[in-house]
Parts: sequence; structure tokens; C-alpha cells
Amino acid sequence: MPLGSDYAGQQCAIARSLEIVGERWTLLIVRDLFYGVRRFNDFRKHIGVPSATLTQRLNDLVEAGVVARVSGSGARDEYELTARGAALWPVISALGSWGRESLEPDERHQYTHVRCGSALIDGRCETCQLAPPAADIVMEPSRRENPSTDPVTRALRRPHRLLEPLAV
Repeated sequence: MPLGSDYAGQQCAIARSLEIVGERWTLLIVRDLFYGVRRFNDFRKHIGVPSATLTQRLNDLVEAGVVARVSGSGARDEYELTARGAALWPVISALGSWGRESLEPDERHQYTHVRCGSALIDGRCETCQLAPPAADIVMEPSRRENPSTDPVTRALRRPHRLLEPLAV
């Protein structure tokens, strides 16, 4: 459940940020948007989020200006990160780094800087020491196989540039 919205007497950017992205489904949706997921059903299947919850979280992200609803193929809407949403990459990257170090040493994905082809370590290119924006990063699957068979997981078994629509 998100934090309450009453901040009387409290000036805290972290609390206000958590109002938008501080719920677990929301962060997983944002992660998948970086991976290139665009369609409602792909989010639902990949993350396992209930449809009603997904609808509410996507609506909240659109209202907050983090996500844009765009016309997709057919009559269905798709979703993509806005510039405001793409600015969340350091947060997602830092959470992933912390999780790999603290909880999940066999993380499935590796990240590479597009410009020089070097690996990212804690969000920075090991060669040029830049912290590239998400659009300049390729996600590559690790050698550890994920047995899940949903279309997003299958598509993520191939190298993929972040923010580009995922072919599922």
C-alpha cells in the first residue's frame, strides 16, 4: 500500500517519490518498461501482477508523468517511459546492483555500454567510467537459464538495448 499523501510539516523528496514509485508492482512495471515491455498483457504475464492492480499502477504512472500511454498496434494502447520516467534508471540500476551483491548473486542480466562495449559495474562503464543513460545500455542475458516460458522472458534471452520496444 502506498504511503499516505498528507505531508503536513514534512519537506521530504524521498517520501513524495515513494508516493509514485514506492510500491513493489510499480517498480517492477518500471523495470519492465526499461526492458522494452509495452503491452498490458505482457506486463501481466511477465510480472504476475493482477489485472486490476496493473491497471491502477499504470494509470497512476501516467497521471504522475512517468509513463505515457501511446497508440499501439490494432486498437490497443501501449506504454512507454517519459523523460521523467527514464530518469529513474539510476534508481533501478542501484536496486539491481544491491540485489545482486546482497541477495541474488546469480543475476540473470549483464549490462553493457553501447559506445565502447564494456560492462557496467554499479551503473558505471568499467572502461570510460561514464554512468550512461538507459538508452545507451544493452542488456545481455547471463548464462543461467530462466525456465519461465512467458513471451517477455523468452525475448529477454537475447541481447536487447534498453528502452527499445521488446519483440514478443
